[in-house]
Amino acid sequence: MAWQSLPTEMKLAVVDLLDKDDLESFARVNYRTYQVCVPAKFREVKLASFQALERFLDSVPREYYTHIEELDLSTVDELDALPTVPRLQAEAVISLLAATPRLSKLALKVEGSMDKSIIAPFPYLRHLQDLKISNCGDESEAPLSERLVVSIAASLQNLKVLSLDNISRSGCHADDLICNPDIPVLTLRDTHLGDERWTMTPVTCRLEVLDLGSYVRTDEDFNSMCTQRIMSAVGPSVDEFSLATTVSDHLFAKPTDTPLQRLRKLHISPFFPVDSVVDTVSNLAGSPIEMLSLQCFEEDVVDVCGALEGFLSVRVERGPLFFDKLKRIDITVAANVDAAIQPTLAENEARSFCRDLRLSSAVLDAPAMDAKPPVNTISCTRPTRSMTI
Repeated sequence: MAWQSLPTEMKLAVVDLLDKDDLESFARVNYRTYQVCVPAKFREVKLASFQALERFLDSVPREYYTHIEELDLSTVDELDALPTVPRLQAEAVISLLAATPRLSKLALKVEGSMDKSIIAPFPYLRHLQDLKISNCGDESEAPLSERLVVSIAASLQNLKVLSLDNISRSGCHADDLICNPDIPVLTLRDTHLGDERWTMTPVTCRLEVLDLGSYVRTDEDFNSMCTQRIMSAVGPSVDEFSLATTVSDHLFAKPTDTPLQRLRKLHISPFFPVDSVVDTVSNLAGSPIEMLSLQCFEEDVVDVCGALEGFLSVRVERGPLFFDKLKRIDITVAANVDAAIQPTLAENEARSFCRDLRLSSAVLDAPAMDAKPPVNTISCTRPTRSMTI
């Protein structure tokens, strides 16, 4: 049967099986074939600068925008371009978003403040569930206001995943999200976490996944205090937690007292102080943690393995009830930018560590962190829960 005689549904099914390079080649066969490829070609769009956004708006037919489901959009100017004012950037973003009714995932990268008019299209993005907003600028020179970002998030009817990076606290606090308690996944990175209202205002949201990064303009003790305050407030519903600062409060170590009664997955950031891994993980013993993930850079693998060995030694000393639900430990190694994804000395060191402790291990591909190098994961798992290490 000739390609042109196939039903449209069958053509679309075939096109969906093609990888990006094959799709581009196939789309060049003829005009009819290109039209069949349009939904797949524009399902995921990445525009790395404001000038790229302008070129996209000028050259791509507007009816193609309706196929966009995932959009990675930056309004940062290219290095050789003249600076553009926030109003012009907002108009371009509005022009694109207003024509993307199927959009379900948006990563928006900006440099400093945005014009408030940018909020306009967001209430109409009814399928948008995953939103990430990042300020790529220097907060001291180009801050991005908490109030504007929260207003955008609060306007979305079906938001499920919210990630904020390098957002500046507003002099007038943003209360808009108090009326939107249905966001189960929240990420806050390089953002000031100090707000005393965490201890005074009842929390109505039921967060399931929480990722808290540290704030570079404050010290470790302050970041730790703020993190523990937030953990105490939202803990009862949290199932998965990513940590970048130490936890010193022994409240979290007691099963009867810990606010984190449902915590089963704990992730340790690569920026976490290695010397504090044993104490912090031990202080979270009150939670029914089943999976522990430690992320680190290649140069820190030996130290992380040493810290993990120290934790497992403490576990043996404390007896069978200490972390009795723990089934799996992952060590995620971030490779150098120019390195290929292949076994390295660091990974071999980690595998050797698992072997010495009689743990099964495997090197698995893992998704890279945003703007970070490729990573590999060494998984150390106990063959049986009753195994004595």
